[in-house]
Amino acid sequence: EEVTDSVEAPHLQLALWQSDRAGVPGNLVTLTAEVRLPPDVPVYAPGTQGYKPIKLVMDPLPDLELRAASYPRSKILYLPAIKERVPVFEGTFRIRQELKINSTADFSNSLGTDGKMVAIKGKLEYQACDSKICFLPATVPVEWQLQVLPLDRQRAPEDIRHK
Repeated sequence: EEVTDSVEAPHLQLALWQSDRAGVPGNLVTLTAEVRLPPDVPVYAPGTQGYKPIKLVMDPLPDLELRAASYPRSKILYLPAIKERVPVFEGTFRIRQELKINSTADFSNSLGTDGKMVAIKGKLEYQACDSKICFLPATVPVEWQLQVLPLDRQRAPEDIRHK
């Protein structure tokens, strides 16, 4: 995995990782958004009622099948700012987004010999609090670049080629 981008956002730092820079049809690729929060500034976790939980929202892409994003385990904290116990994330944590590259013949054939670069875009929505106030919900754009390469049919020995 390598960091592909670092994003400054209100109340947090965001590093974007990806398991692979390139893939072929049928591959699974994992995108990761690593969130670093300052001390004593949690964000709402999924399951929060009445506030905006952190959420990675991906733009749909015809050539990629997006799985549901996976979040770490949250902890229940009492937030003085709202005088309630709510699920939150603190410190540094990662949200993972798996996707599968389309393996239909039409898509594979559209790649040509050099493949193509696919921009995978989305946004991270969240609401952070400190001990006194909860900040307004924020949305930060995120983007990963994935090189989709054609399946190399030329080099496969005759006997293992798909008939």
